[in-house]
Formats: sequence, C-alpha cells, structure tokens
Amino acid sequence: MDRDFLAEAKELHKKYFVADVHYDLLPLVWERRQRGERKVIKNHYIPSFKEGGVDLVVSSLFISDEYLPEMALRRALDYVSALHQEMEESPGLFALCRNTDEIKRARSSGMVALLLSFEGAEPLGNDINLLRIFYELGVRGLGIVWSRRNYAADGCHFEAKEEGRKGGLTNFGVQLLREAERLGMYVDISHLNDEGLDDVLKFSNKPLLASHSNCRKLVPSMRNLRDEQILEIAKRGGVIGMNAYSKFIKDDDENINAKDLADHVCHIYELVRSYENICYGFDFCDEIHQLSGSESKGYDCIKGHSRCFELTAELIARGIDEKEIAGVMGENFLRFLEVTIG
Repeated sequence: MDRDFLAEAKELHKKYFVADVHYDLLPLVWERRQRGERKVIKNHYIPSFKEGGVDLVVSSLFISDEYLPEMALRRALDYVSALHQEMEESPGLFALCRNTDEIKRARSSGMVALLLSFEGAEPLGNDINLLRIFYELGVRGLGIVWSRRNYAADGCHFEAKEEGRKGGLTNFGVQLLREAERLGMYVDISHLNDEGLDDVLKFSNKPLLASHSNCRKLVPSMRNLRDEQILEIAKRGGVIGMNAYSKFIKDDDENINAKDLADHVCHIYELVRSYENICYGFDFCDEIHQLSGSESKGYDCIKGHSRCFELTAELIARGIDEKEIAGVMGENFLRFLEVTIG
C-alpha cells in the first residue's frame, strides 16, 4: 500500500513545534483594519495557522515604498499598535512573544506565538536610539534591508536594474548591527546584497538568520544565497528559511510546487551535511498581491499556512529522518532563538 505522506506530515505538524520565520502578517492586518475590519487575525489567519499546525509566526514590519521616507516610523508603530488592538479583541488566541520561554508558554496554552522583526531598517531612519524603543516594544529581529537602499546598507533587487555602484554596510549599518546584537536581537540578512553580507560576516561573530532565501546554485537570483554564503552561515550556527515564492525556487514559471522547494532543502544538506541549518520561511505573497491589486509574475508554490505541511510531506517522501524533519519544521529556529534572543 502506498504511504500517505500528506497524512504523515499533518501528524508531524501536530507532534512537533512548527515555525514560519517570515510572513508579512502585520502589514496585512493593518491593511484590513484600515478597511474597517476587526478581529482580523482571528478571522483570517488563525484558522490557517491551526490547520497547518503552525506554532510560531515571525511577522515583518515591512514598509512599502509609498510610505518612505516620512511615514516609515509612523507606519511601523501603527503595525505594533494594530497587534495590541487585535490581542484585546481576540484574547487567548495568539501572543506577542519576546523570548523562547514566552514562545513555549504560548504553545503549551494552545496559542500561536508571534515574534516581530524589521524587514528593512527604514523606520529607524538614521537614528540608532530608536532601535532600543522598538526592542522595548518587542521587536527581536533586525532585517537590515529590503530590496532597496537605506541608511544602513544596500538591498539586492529582484531583477537587474540600472544603478550606480553598490555599497556594503555603511557606518550606521555597522553601528546598527552591533547595537542589535548588544540588545539581544538576531540579525536577518535576507534581501541584503553580497557586499553587505560580506560586511555582516566581517563585523559579526553571532549566528545569523536568512529568513526567506533559497539557493542561488539552483536559481541565479540575487535574492538567493551563494554556496559559500550558505556554508558560512551554517558554520556560525545560523539558519536559512525556505522561501515559497516561485521566482526563487525554479526558473520554470509553471507548476512549481513543494517538490521543487524541497530541492533547495536537499542542496543545503549536500553542502553542509546537516539539516540543522534549515527552517521554514515561506514569505507567502499571494494575498499581498491580491489586496494591493498588483500584478506579479510569481506565486506561492504552497497555498498558504493551511497547506504548509506539503513541504514536510515531500521531506518524508525523500526518506529524511523524522527528528531531522522536526528540526527543519521549527526546532532549528527555536534553538537559534535560544542563542540569539534568549
């Protein structure tokens, strides 16, 4: 009898800790609240998280171009405020967590744990003192850039663009990196260009996160990581989140699915000979495109958190050990957090 890998994967998602280390949850929630909706997380996201067995979601504080530069700080604060309003409207369903103990308590209480991270340091402008304020508000991840330039560094574009000379970390970027690590925040290098990542590796000895970056060897996008970068991140005890966006998975534009994403998992394993440096960072974007009305050539190869066990099923089908799969599902990231944020 053929094995039902999807059923087995669902059981693993009930048994083990599951994390998505990058999702634009709060920007989506804020957009819906601006349209008059309330209890957005309860109505739109909790059912999907529960169906997929997701215990922890890292929400970005992503600021779209239209709010830059003047509105970046205000919009990031709006996101945090929206989360607190949501928690008041829907008590007991999800919790803002600041450390691994709080994450574990949330899971044991049947709540979805939420962790906050910058996706681009634009809300700080060039004022490093604001980082402490956001730390006190619960932000624990510093994604230095999105795919554009800010005061700290240059991001990598999704496609080639006409531009001048690229830069690495600025003086402000180096200070920001060091202050984040001093406070007890982790550094996320997804969206950073190669020059900036080289600088991060130079100025930091801490474990790093690439929250939603795949392998450039398989797809030659600047958003993906070179083999030598993957090796260095793994050497330092960092983790790399598998991105479900089709453009970063396979050059073919059609019929990309979890099997193709699993190829990136296996490529990292072939490089570092361990699954301990891999996690899930799906970066589901279909809803963002729908809400904004934007047209995108890419799509989510897995249709949201309710189906996120499809990647787990593919890992089972490839004969990967259950404990190693459990690590990829969430335990690897939790271990990373214990080292970086406590």
